[in-house]
Amino acid sequence: PMDPAYPVCAEKVEFLQARWQSDPCYAFYGVDGTTCSILTYLSQIEDFCPHRLGRNHSATSNDSGSAMKFIRSRVERMSERWIQAGLRMNKSQLCCVYLVTCCYKLQVLLYPGALAGSVGQRFEAMVERGGPLGELVQWADLSACLTILGHNLTFSAAPGRGSCPIQRPLTFDLIYTDYHGLAHLQGAMGLAFQHYQCRFRILDSFGTEPAFNLASYAHSHGYKTLWGSWGLQPLQYMTMFPHTPDNSFLGFVSEEAVRKEVREDELEPESYGKERIAVVYGKQDYMWQGKSEYVKVISEELETHATVYQPPGHASNIPSFIRNHGLLTQEHFLRLLRRAKLFVGLGFPYEGPAPIEAIALGCVFLQPRFDPPHSSDNNDFYKGKPTTRQISSQHPYAEEFIGKPYVWTVNVTNSTDIREAVRAILSTESFTPQEFTCVGMLERVHGYITHQNFCSKSVPTWPPESALRVHLGPLGQSCVSVCRRSSLFCEPALFHHLNTLAERLTCTNLPNLFALSFHPWGRHCGLQLEPLLFSCAGSDLSYRRLCPCRAHLPGQVALCPDCL
Repeated sequence: PMDPAYPVCAEKVEFLQARWQSDPCYAFYGVDGTTCSILTYLSQIEDFCPHRLGRNHSATSNDSGSAMKFIRSRVERMSERWIQAGLRMNKSQLCCVYLVTCCYKLQVLLYPGALAGSVGQRFEAMVERGGPLGELVQWADLSACLTILGHNLTFSAAPGRGSCPIQRPLTFDLIYTDYHGLAHLQGAMGLAFQHYQCRFRILDSFGTEPAFNLASYAHSHGYKTLWGSWGLQPLQYMTMFPHTPDNSFLGFVSEEAVRKEVREDELEPESYGKERIAVVYGKQDYMWQGKSEYVKVISEELETHATVYQPPGHASNIPSFIRNHGLLTQEHFLRLLRRAKLFVGLGFPYEGPAPIEAIALGCVFLQPRFDPPHSSDNNDFYKGKPTTRQISSQHPYAEEFIGKPYVWTVNVTNSTDIREAVRAILSTESFTPQEFTCVGMLERVHGYITHQNFCSKSVPTWPPESALRVHLGPLGQSCVSVCRRSSLFCEPALFHHLNTLAERLTCTNLPNLFALSFHPWGRHCGLQLEPLLFSCAGSDLSYRRLCPCRAHLPGQVALCPDCL
């Protein structure tokens, strides 16, 4: 635009059209090479051009790697289902819906730090060799969900310190990132980081408990790890499954009804009828170590398939009775699952999305029981992670929230136990929890965006106080266990109501994880002095926890009946 008040606007536009990729900071601010995005940047960030009205705009940078290709492919493959889910949503509940005028569109940045820099290079290499895809599934589904809800989305690579360091006010209302991204952004933003940290939402597959989140408490009580200690509100951490009530459950969407045609003779049956075959969950050789006898028992009942990555020139360690297809694309893998009756867990990877996908496609998930449970005390994978959870099986959500007949958890050293389970599950139909459907995720994310405000100094008002169900637990139990025992869910946003209630009693202020609580012998009670330590997970053998439980919608533990 030619405006005498902005004489160098045109020159700056030409410069950025040629140089916008010279510094990733431009992409951080939403520049994607289009004139529209450049003008928005030059007007809102650098003040070289006239201010413009915002437009619904999505930007993506660094989209040539394997990880971004996976994300883009998944979004495109599921786009029609997302659109249909958006159209089915209750319009009285939603302000912003795809293709509908929105009363207030948020500017949202999605910044997966695990895909940036040297960490990103290692992650890319793992993706190409059958490495973890769960995080990518979550980023893909989050981007689709936010788009359907009508918000302005930027999917960006790492910000830089070059010609546009992050010094001016951020244009984003919400910033979704991960632990790696959080560290990158702190380095790029300097002192401004603290001002904006209430806008962050951290994708955190395995959860961060309050004990690890508050640096002073973590350091003084032995909870210091490489992760955690950021001092965020625990509900700003968003998990893959609802295993940590102190955090927000983000989740993902099962591809249960995707029917994209894929041409591959080997995996192309005449129909999608189920066959007597099993598919083993484990794409890398090392996951199979010590599991030959377990898998052999299954292979005696069902033809057993695998999708293990085989590097060129390397001999396979997969047993000869297994039919290995090699590493498959996601479409081909889903096609194989549609044929199968059984999806077999080997014990690792932990808590991934694949078992939910398999169950939705009509498979039964068979998984190992861990005795003793795995935790940061006895397991290298969980060691250093900011959680004290005791993992009783490969997929605790599947075991606890779904269970039989769709999920069987067995002692893998007991061949009779395995064989009986396999024979019992051959007639089971498909099942998808509501929270892993497009509508379920839309409801949940919309609820968070609408009601969670971590920038406010006021106490939370969502869920409403009417949802509170107060339970006094037995000695030594956490509120997670106390609430679950009554088929309820611990809700940390309701703790402040209990603190107010306990103030009427003669209680001691306790900055620890098990306040609010009662000591039965001395009749002592403890108030929570530090709001960041309100903890569903905390427990102490000498105290009875006073717990803020709530009911939840069927198949949607993140939302209470009064929450929508």
